[in-house]
Formats: sequence, C-alpha cells, structure tokens
Amino acid sequence: MKARSLAGWAVVLAAVLATAGCGGSGDKAAEKARVRWAFMLPTSWDPVTSRTGADINTVSLAYASLTRLDKDGNVQPALAQSWTYSPDGRTLTFQLRDKLKFTDGTPLDAAAVKAFFERGKTQKDSFLRPEIESIASFDTDGPLRVVFHLSRLDYQLPYVMAGRVGAIASPTAAAKDKAKLALWPIGAGPFKMVEFVPESHAYFVKNPDYWDAANIHVERLELTTLSEPTTTIASLVSGAIDVASIGPKRVEEARARKLTVTTAPSLNASDLMINRNKPPFDDPRVAEAVRYAIDRGELVKTLTAGLGTPTNQPFPPHYFAFDPQTRDKWAYDPARAKALLAQAGHAPGSLTVEIVINPLINEGLPELLQAQLGRVGIKSRLRIVPPGSSSWQSEVYIAKRPATAVDGTVGRESPVQNLLAVYGPQGIMNLSGPYAPPAFLKAIDEVRATPIDAPQYKERLQRATRLGAEQSPSVWLFSTPFIVATRSRVKHLNIVPSQIRWEGVTVE
Repeated sequence: MKARSLAGWAVVLAAVLATAGCGGSGDKAAEKARVRWAFMLPTSWDPVTSRTGADINTVSLAYASLTRLDKDGNVQPALAQSWTYSPDGRTLTFQLRDKLKFTDGTPLDAAAVKAFFERGKTQKDSFLRPEIESIASFDTDGPLRVVFHLSRLDYQLPYVMAGRVGAIASPTAAAKDKAKLALWPIGAGPFKMVEFVPESHAYFVKNPDYWDAANIHVERLELTTLSEPTTTIASLVSGAIDVASIGPKRVEEARARKLTVTTAPSLNASDLMINRNKPPFDDPRVAEAVRYAIDRGELVKTLTAGLGTPTNQPFPPHYFAFDPQTRDKWAYDPARAKALLAQAGHAPGSLTVEIVINPLINEGLPELLQAQLGRVGIKSRLRIVPPGSSSWQSEVYIAKRPATAVDGTVGRESPVQNLLAVYGPQGIMNLSGPYAPPAFLKAIDEVRATPIDAPQYKERLQRATRLGAEQSPSVWLFSTPFIVATRSRVKHLNIVPSQIRWEGVTVE
C-alpha cells in the first residue's frame, strides 16, 4: 500500500508541475533541445537505496557526485574540486566547490555531504553501507571541507565517489520523507525531475544551478523504459525515441535505417551466474563442468557481430584489472566437461537445470547457452523473470533464489568495487552470497591499501581478479563495447567506461 501511495503521489505531483509549466516563450526552444532516451529506470531514485551499478546512468541525471570519471577512466573533480589523503592514509578530505545547492534550494555544503553518508551508514534499507564500510566516521572542517576518517586504508574511495555512492541527495528532502526520494530525486545534478510514472517514464528539465550547467545543452530529457530489442530500431526511426542502447546484432539494421551508431570502450561483461548453495552446483565439479562446456568463441561469433571479445573474468581484456595469467583458463573442452559430470555421478541427460533470464538483455544468449550445455548432456529450461525495477532485483539480486541466471556487469567506477559486486559477500551479482572466497577478500584488502600510483598496484589488482575468477563458480562469457543508436539530431555522445553522461551532448 505504501508503494502505491508513493507512486500515486509522484503521478499527481507530476501533473501539477506539468500544468504549471505550460505556456511561455521558452517552450519552443525547450522542445527543440528535447531528447527522448530509452533506458532502464533505476531500482531507486535515492542513491542510498539504489541497488545496481547500471543505476548510475539514470541516477546521475538528478544527482551530481563528489568526483567523476573521464573517458579514460581517470578520476576528475565534480562537486569536490580537490581531495587529499593524510600522510598515513587514514584520513581523506574533500574540498567542495562554493555556492552549490540542491534543486530544493538547500545548500550543498560539507554538512549536507556528512548527513548523506551518515544516512548511508544508518538507514535500515541502505545499499550504500557495504560500499563505504572502510569509512569509520565523517566530519566537517568548515563549510566546504568534508573529512572521511578511515577504519583501514582505502585508496579506491576517490573512484568510488564518482558513481552512485558519491551522488549526494538533499538532507532536507531526506529528513522530510526519505521514502519519497526513491520516487522523486532531489539532487544537484544536471537535470531536475518534473514527472515520474513508475515502470513507465521519468521526465527532466535542465537544472540551471548544476555546477557544470554550461556544458548541458539538453533542455528537456525524457527517459522511457526499454522496449523489446526487436522494436527499438523502429522506435528510433519513427522518432518515438532519440537515443537507445542496442545489441551488436542490431548494428547493421540501425545503420541501414540511417541511424547513427556510436561504439565506445566499456566495462561490460556477460556471465552465467551460478549459485554454489543450490543443487546441483553445491558439487563444485558440476560448476567446473559448465565452465568447460561453454564455447565463448561461438558466443562471440554468433551474438556480437564481431564487436565482442571472449572473457573468462568480469573485465574486458583491454582493461588494466584483467588478469592475463588466466586468459586461457577454462578453454572450451566438452570432453572434460562430460568427464567432470560423470565424476559427480550425472549420466548424460540425467541432469536438468533451470536458467533464469531477463528478456530485455543478452538477446539470443540464453538459447545458445542452453544448446551448448545440451551438447555435454546437461538439460536446461529457461524461465523469464519480469525485467521491471523490482522483480529481477528482488528474486535474483536480493533473495538469490535461482541456481543459475544469465546476467552481466556494466562495471563500476572502481575495479575493486566491481570485483566485490560479483564476488564479494554482499555483492548483488554474487549469486552464491554471502559466500566469498577468503583468499580473494584478503587480496582485495591488499589492493585497497595500495595507492593507485604505486608500482605494485596493477599486479595486486590482477591477483585479486584471478583469485575471484578461480574460486567463484560463475562463468564469464564475453565483453562488448557500449553500442548506442541515435537519431541524427543528437550529436557528441559522452560515454565514459561505466556510464553515459550528458555533458557536451548537443541537439539539432
């Protein structure tokens, strides 16, 4: 009932705001600079209760983060114009820009940042807590300096703060009704929400008080839920939408229909998540058999139109966290897969597994995995879980009910953050959670304690990747770049490794 009442509140308020905004000389200009974007709605509009890495693409419409990444994945100033660690690494201080404010008029100062992270630590339904567990307490040093006191060394934090973890929400709005923030964001980002209908759409107008407003050229952004992959191109051609991510198999069609297709390096990686707590995968030999049953080369050839790259870990091969020592591990070997199944007591055709799938992502992948498993004697059935903002998240990411599920990561701002999301005890993509390999967790602590510019940083990071891949049952498959199709009126897409941003994007 509470969710319904909040949803109703959002729709009613949207109607009031939309009516109030009708008319005026600026309408034609706003219409010309309007962009309609088809993308997944976030799991929550409140960064504290947002659950997935992909949420940053939409949460960042309404919120600005303390830092942000450039196209090379390097951390850059945002709300914070600078940051420094103490000599012993136990204190991290962010210097905020002056005269920042939220869209409700509340000043965005050190006290507001402190209040946001304290809420992330204490709010019962916070998904921020595990992301900031290395921070023992927060303090202010004047109106523009916020101080993190660390419980242990963590040199990843400036990168972590470039995503939803560092997307600061208004403390005034949270104090009034923090549940409303899940449906109506109050931030200091490039846009301000003016309409929201859950599971349908969210409309925004430009926020003139955004710290980088000079680089926002879109006056109105209309976010709509993803359509079926088979209809996305038609929606773009008709003008129903202007921007949408598409799968590799749709690139040729998009170009043939005179759409602009932009590809950019990404941290995307698809996988078959496996739950070691559910039979038959409580026998590690069965999980290992699945690793050898998968022909990644066939997946890439069949599904990615030459744009994908095989990977057996949660990073693409071009990324510095990718571990070259395990590059060729678990090469396709159906004979070995069959032998492992026999050792586990499963005769050919005697084992049936259920694979949970989301129909709006990984087009064609579940069926091809089903065929490859069948070649080694594993029968499987596919079960669709509705891809709305609650169903998949609740069943797969939170309850961890499936034995297997086809999914993927879009990466995170920090490589350690991504490794913990897929292998960590509270990782939403660790279907075996709360299990996490102890050696992996120890390696992660070593990476966190290593400055980014230290000579041993890359080696330690790759070792953590290796231990996670070796000791977790999930099967990584291939990576693909960002692939975005647009109508010709949209120019200069701004794609960084973990998200799509709107600074610099223009509309004709």
